[in-house]
Amino acid sequence: MKFLRSLFTLAAGAAAFACVATAHAEDINLGVISTDSSVVLKQRWEPLIEDMKKQTGLNVKAFFATDYAGIIEGMRFNKVQVGYFGNASAIEAVDRSGGEVFAKAQHANGDSGYYSLLITNVNSRFKTLDDVFKNTKDLTLGFGDPNSTSGTLVPAYYLFAKHNTPVNTSFKSVLPSSHEANLLAVVNNKIDIATNNSMMMETLKREHPDKYAQVRVLWTSPLIPSDPLVWRKDLPQATKDKLRKFFLNYAKTDPHEKAVMAGITEYSGFEASSDQQLRPIREIVLFQQKQKIESDAHLSDNDRKTQLAALDAKLSALNSAQSKQ
Repeated sequence: MKFLRSLFTLAAGAAAFACVATAHAEDINLGVISTDSSVVLKQRWEPLIEDMKKQTGLNVKAFFATDYAGIIEGMRFNKVQVGYFGNASAIEAVDRSGGEVFAKAQHANGDSGYYSLLITNVNSRFKTLDDVFKNTKDLTLGFGDPNSTSGTLVPAYYLFAKHNTPVNTSFKSVLPSSHEANLLAVVNNKIDIATNNSMMMETLKREHPDKYAQVRVLWTSPLIPSDPLVWRKDLPQATKDKLRKFFLNYAKTDPHEKAVMAGITEYSGFEASSDQQLRPIREIVLFQQKQKIESDAHLSDNDRKTQLAALDAKLSALNSAQSKQ
């Protein structure tokens, strides 16, 4: 009898261990890029995360890093399994962190994307872009996180490069920060100009119309694809199925879910996507890299040719992949 009791004890212990292991395998950390302060992000995303727990059965926890790189590195080292990214940071997550785009946000206004902006205070002396580029050496620029699509990558390419104005050398000072911090600095007239995006402006208009009235938009970019959701490729297929089902069906009809999405940043839900949505942003990145190599006086002719040939090969591969779609 004693022997049988020992066997039963061992069996029960093994079963309990198996349950713990299974539960641990279902832990999911959802990383959210730091467009705002962690407190604001938590307020906006926690209701969705609670719904995600209930509907998927997964043990979902939020991961709010102080910068974009924190989410990218978190996914790389499997501290983050699913992430909400901008397109530029999603490229890093895909290339460096074993990530894969599986969905993207839907906008409540029907747009398939959003816009990068250059903004200033309504009472500033800057009425047009010409006013900005007349003498940039006197200006303080609020710029985005280095991995931000709308705060850094798109304005660097479509605005400053087009005006032959390298960001790092053309301004009195450049202050990289979050969209929220840059927006508040413009509202309070603490900096001359800043990059931002249309989603932040819509949120400001809805929540603080008096502060919205303090902002002048000087420039609007071409359309940027909606922000993607990225998961680690090595997630179990059953877990991917749960995540896909949750996100693609969320806020389609339920009033509570619609309110949650509206509270995040004027979103109406999510739709299926893939790594292909990153292609236009990849082209911008590669073009900027080519410009940097072409202007690098420290490179030998052979090194320059070799590096440019490698970038051209990457661009050709992107175009080839697009033609097969």
